[in-house]
Amino acid sequence: MSESPVSNEPPIYRRIADGLRAAILSGELRDGDRLPGENALMAEHGIARATARQALAVLINEGLAVPKRGSGVYVRRFKPIRRHGSRRLSRDQWGGGKAIWEADARGRPYTVDAVEIARERAGENASRVFGGGEVWVRRRRYSVDGRPVQFATSAFPADLVDGTPIVLPDTGPGGVYARLGELGHAPVHFTEEVQARMPHPPEAKALDLPAGTPVIIILRTAFTAGGTPVELNEMILDAASYVLQYDFDA
Repeated sequence: MSESPVSNEPPIYRRIADGLRAAILSGELRDGDRLPGENALMAEHGIARATARQALAVLINEGLAVPKRGSGVYVRRFKPIRRHGSRRLSRDQWGGGKAIWEADARGRPYTVDAVEIARERAGENASRVFGGGEVWVRRRRYSVDGRPVQFATSAFPADLVDGTPIVLPDTGPGGVYARLGELGHAPVHFTEEVQARMPHPPEAKALDLPAGTPVIIILRTAFTAGGTPVELNEMILDAASYVLQYDFDA
């Protein structure tokens, strides 16, 4: 008895997902568009509901689509933010009264919300940088085009910034680096450590992340000309919303 030939063709749910993915990546389906639902896919392809659900799950797990309870599955295709590591931190940027985020957003509307400011005991990372003690912490969430893209936590030595605008919700033109400069502690050197991982539940909630979307963690330390650390900033980025650019000389 001869054996039936083995098909190299992917299963139908994969083929359906491939077609929908191609429509998303080509721009035929745009950010916020509703994808065909399970009933529509069943009727169009003559498949069972479980197969239709698998096809949509592929795109959800890839971060290209997000389910909304009672409404359907929608395209999540965001124009990435190009984060230029050195340009955004240049003295010309904050020294000229511009927010660092103006370099990131490049004219796109952005907002800062969920701002929380507190004096507290230094955590693990802040203790490593500042040697313990108390710090002032600024926590805030950034949104671009109405979508949360980053949650950031900055820590400063408490005795350095007590009673200054750095502990106020609005730090003024140029932000905290301009204020540090006025205090005689302008940052002149930065280091950044970058890693990627899956988000913890509070992070996924804060950034409204769909299943399968990783985050990028950036730890940045700012130093004065004398090598004294004056800020530690821990940033949690929606990995699907960013391109990180760093320039180097050979």
